[in-house]
Order: sequence, then C-alpha cells, then structure tokens
Amino acid sequence: MRVVVIADETDREGGYVTERLRQHGAAVEFVDRGDLPARSDYVAEGPEVDLLLLLGSSRSAHDPRHVHAVMAESDWVWESLAAGTPVMGICFGAQLMARALGGHSYRMAEPEVGWVRVDSTDHVLCPPGPWGQFHQDTFVPPQHARVLGSTWYGPQCFIEETHGAKAIAWQFHPEVVPEVYARWVDEDASTVRAAEADGDGLKREAQRLAPQARTRAFALTDAALDYLGVEAVEGGGGGASAR
Repeated sequence: MRVVVIADETDREGGYVTERLRQHGAAVEFVDRGDLPARSDYVAEGPEVDLLLLLGSSRSAHDPRHVHAVMAESDWVWESLAAGTPVMGICFGAQLMARALGGHSYRMAEPEVGWVRVDSTDHVLCPPGPWGQFHQDTFVPPQHARVLGSTWYGPQCFIEETHGAKAIAWQFHPEVVPEVYARWVDEDASTVRAAEADGDGLKREAQRLAPQARTRAFALTDAALDYLGVEAVEGGGGGASAR
C-alpha cells in the first residue's frame, strides 16, 4: 500500500493513523505543503498511489496569504480523485477538501479545543468519541457531501464520491498522540486562552485518554480504509520516505 501524506514541514504528525496504516503494510511518503505550488507531478509520478492523506496545519485554508499552496493542494485532491485515488483529510485537511469539492471554510467565533463527543449518524465512520479537538476554523461541506457528524461548533465528518473515487474528512483529530497535543497547547497558548481552557488540564486529559484514543483511531482508520476501498493487509511493515 502506497500512502502519500501532505503535511506542514514542521508538523508531520500522522500519529495513530499513520501507525495503523504502517501496520497494514503501508509505505508512507510525506510531501511538504510549502513545496506544492512548484509541483504538478503527482498523478504521473512513481507507482500507483493507494491513498492521499491530508493532515492538519496551523494555517487557514481561507487565508489569502496561503492561496497558492491551497490551490495547489486542492488540485492534488481533484487529480487524485480523477485518477481513482481515494482521499482522507483531518482538520485543516478536511477544510481544504471541503473547499476543493465546492464548500468553503471560515474562522469560528471561538476555538474548539479539548476532548469532545460528536453527535453522529454513523458510528462506524464517525464514532462519538470523545475526540481531540484543536482548531479555530471550520467548514461548510460541499453541496453533494453527506455529513456524518457534528458538534455545536460545526460539522465534524463528511463523505463524498467524485469521479468514482471516495473521500472522507474529519474535523477532529483521530491521529493525535498526547505528546503532540501537549505541544499544540504549549505552542498555541492564545488559542487555549481564547477557548477559556486550562492548558495543563488539556494535557492531562490527553494522557488519560490515550489508550482509548489509540484503539478508537485504529478502528476508525480500518473503517475508513474499508469505505474508501483501500485493501489493507495485516502484519505489514511499511517504511517511510521524505520529500
């Protein structure tokens, strides 16, 4: 299984999701978002890609400063789906996917942080959680998407099929491990303050919920692969390469 992951150069944290993909034999390759505007070789390059995964980011998909990178990543989403490659997005990745498929994203009145339960209509592809949240932006789903979950702050999961290929996106963070969540809290104290949250309490909760979070993330990754039609093999040992 070949998985291409688009991520920020300084935040390549696929956590539990990429851990599970590697357990299924995936070779995980990272592409830096900052390099995307200069690249147009995705479809033609290398062997067939089985999955495109878009991770979170500290940037906003609707920020004019990032328009060229957002347009380039959106092109990769469209080219992937047109080539029959399924796409999975998390947080910023979900917002970008929504925009690429005809929706949009925007800044919320206040951030959503902490470990939050999701109101779900599909407990397989969008289990109630609780799931880790750390975002200031949200999205309006594409017109033909099916929303599977939400919180008071906005939609939390959608699925869509385009050109015969499927896409799934989560606003929450199934991948996040306690160490990464703690780093987000420390590096973005302004978001924690705006949410009127206790940073130390958020870190403790991430640590306390880690065993359940890993189990839930593995089950969710498996369910998503099944929905997307990606064949997974138990007991694999895929490596990683950087670009």
